Amino acid sequence: MFIDSAKFSVSSGKGGQGCASFRREKFIVQGGPDGGDGGKGGDVYFLVDNNTDTLSFYKGKRVFKADKGQPGMGRKKTGKSAEALVLIVPPGTQVIDDDTQEVLYDLLEVGEKVLLLEGGKGGLGNVHFKNSRNQAPTYFQPGLPGVTKNIRLELKLIADVGLVGYPNVGKSTLISVTSNASPEIANYEFTTLTPKLGVVSVGDYSSFVMADIPGIIDDASEGKGLGLEFLKHIERTKTLLFVIDVANYRTMIDQYTVLKAELQKFSEDLSKRDFAIVLSKIDGYYGENLEEDIKQFLKAINLESSSKNEFKFDETLPYYVQDLVYNKFDHTKPYFVLPISSLTKINIKSLTYALYDMQGKEDA
Repeated sequence: MFIDSAKFSVSSGKGGQGCASFRREKFIVQGGPDGGDGGKGGDVYFLVDNNTDTLSFYKGKRVFKADKGQPGMGRKKTGKSAEALVLIVPPGTQVIDDDTQEVLYDLLEVGEKVLLLEGGKGGLGNVHFKNSRNQAPTYFQPGLPGVTKNIRLELKLIADVGLVGYPNVGKSTLISVTSNASPEIANYEFTTLTPKLGVVSVGDYSSFVMADIPGIIDDASEGKGLGLEFLKHIERTKTLLFVIDVANYRTMIDQYTVLKAELQKFSEDLSKRDFAIVLSKIDGYYGENLEEDIKQFLKAINLESSSKNEFKFDETLPYYVQDLVYNKFDHTKPYFVLPISSLTKINIKSLTYALYDMQGKEDA
């Protein structure tokens, strides 16, 4: 089960109490106080581990507590400190104070380990309180209490490319044919109920990560459909890929306009992310003239094809397909527009190279 948020209370361990003890040995007269200190309470850490990819471990759990420190003992023996409580989370997890809504940690790197709460200090034994006026103190300190916080974890998947589109426009099929992901694919809307990650290989030694989220519909930013709940998973993506269905009853420009508007309502920063467009399901187009419809779409988003040739859906063409690349350094316009068919694999290989080039531009 994909769990991307969790709430619980977490407490560090209480320090062990000090000891009130007196030395009692044969032939030792008035041995004096020798009570040891209490052990330190357990700390609480978060550790990022890529062997987990959801927060399902925390489902249904409400309280996490570190162990207490052991009390001190005679002969000035210090009690054993408690072991730390280490909470494992996947990369991309935000640790949020649920009372103040402050983001305490944004955990991105595998192996990163951060201290959330420090355990209580152990109390001092009576050996520390001996002085010239009090040769036999019986006083000792209790251990300091641990610290408690109400925590909320939010998982935001980390990917290079995030797919954005209406339900049932071919996003799941696209990620299945370009990557190692195996999402459920069916001919009805909202087949995708949870985000999916896939690694797209480009050649033998290069790759990038693609993320698919449930489809976005009109007013998704106001809570309609499933898209709003999972839009956070593309907040960390470097680039966005709009998937526009040419065989949909909605026009291409209508789909594009609504998607851009919903992203802007959800996050101003996300709406300014560099993006590209694929026109999917060209094998299922049932209109009169696909090439003309594509040209009208390009014109509607203020783009012009730099090629005087007709569009030809041929995998032997350069991957930008008749030079369909525009304004590489203008973030307000798509990096490229590319017609594809995931079913018949038209331009799929071209798309992977184009997206990989796009990531290289981002890193430059």
